[in-house]
Amino acid sequence: MSFAPNETQMVARARTDLRLGQPIVVRDGAGAWLVFAVETLDAAHFEALKRLEGVEIALTVWRAETLKLRPYDGDLARIALAQHHSAMDVRALADPSLDLAHPMKGPFQGLREGRADVARAGIALAKSAHLLPAVLTVPVRDIDPGLTVLDLHDVPRDAGPERQLGRVSGARVPMVASQAGRVQVFRPGDGGEEHYAVEIGRPDRAAPVLVRLHSACFTGDVLGSLKCDCGPQLNAALTQMGREGAGILLYLNQEGRGIGLANKMRAYALQDQGFDTVEANHRLGFEDDERDFRLGSAILREMGVSAVRLLTNNPAKIAMMEEQGITVAERVPLKVGETAQNRAYLATKAAKSGHLL
Repeated sequence: MSFAPNETQMVARARTDLRLGQPIVVRDGAGAWLVFAVETLDAAHFEALKRLEGVEIALTVWRAETLKLRPYDGDLARIALAQHHSAMDVRALADPSLDLAHPMKGPFQGLREGRADVARAGIALAKSAHLLPAVLTVPVRDIDPGLTVLDLHDVPRDAGPERQLGRVSGARVPMVASQAGRVQVFRPGDGGEEHYAVEIGRPDRAAPVLVRLHSACFTGDVLGSLKCDCGPQLNAALTQMGREGAGILLYLNQEGRGIGLANKMRAYALQDQGFDTVEANHRLGFEDDERDFRLGSAILREMGVSAVRLLTNNPAKIAMMEEQGITVAERVPLKVGETAQNRAYLATKAAKSGHLL
């Protein structure tokens, strides 16, 4: 029996390496490439890279459009690293917090030829590590045996429902909303964040269960931030479940619409400059919403739930549930928490993300 890590474990290791500022190796039958995350690239690694040939910087189409760079590869743009580029030049390409302090970023040589799939894999890994979605790649002949090596076809392009979620623990938790509360913890097999199921009472699985898919929001749920409606939605959902005597709230650790708390704070800073929530995500290089609600349907199946009354204002959650085989018998509106500080935010969610507000 071999104790070597499998493909999923190697991907988890690669995410950690990128967060630590270490390069990883992505390879296929045609060659091998070093991949660095721009956000964690240190000065020593950068100076070493400048001595190599064929170094490319890759950005998503959203960040490329912000910088007026042409994304020849459709979903991303690749730029040749030049000798006149500094480490700050590269960091400023990825980080919009430097746009005002470092406005002159060119000239840049946009790349049409060559392969984009390695850069695409690197960006997917950076996103899953909650780093800014920008990487540097360079072809190499000799692979350092100390580096994490991934085969290109093993790098997932999205989180995917194939992440095996397993229940690891559970216990009774009396709450303000209901003394008949129970919390169960579900852990994915890919080394990602754990997710929680808060069960009120004993929901009848033979009938549609009152369910809320709630994405973690540290600022709203814990701090009571007035910039969003998350905290009031969390409390209102639990209160309604307590009043009805049964329900399940899934607390999914997908902070900041799936971009992580650090990037969410970057988005907040951009909102303070006048960008709305969608524009801020785009300037960072992310999609409008990077969450994977398929996690919710996977947990519900593990809990024996096949039909729900879904507490939501988001039609995308309903569509996802139906696509994953969970019947949505009823949409239960959840309109709470509007403040003077979040009124524009809610209007953007309605206008650009289709929320029923």
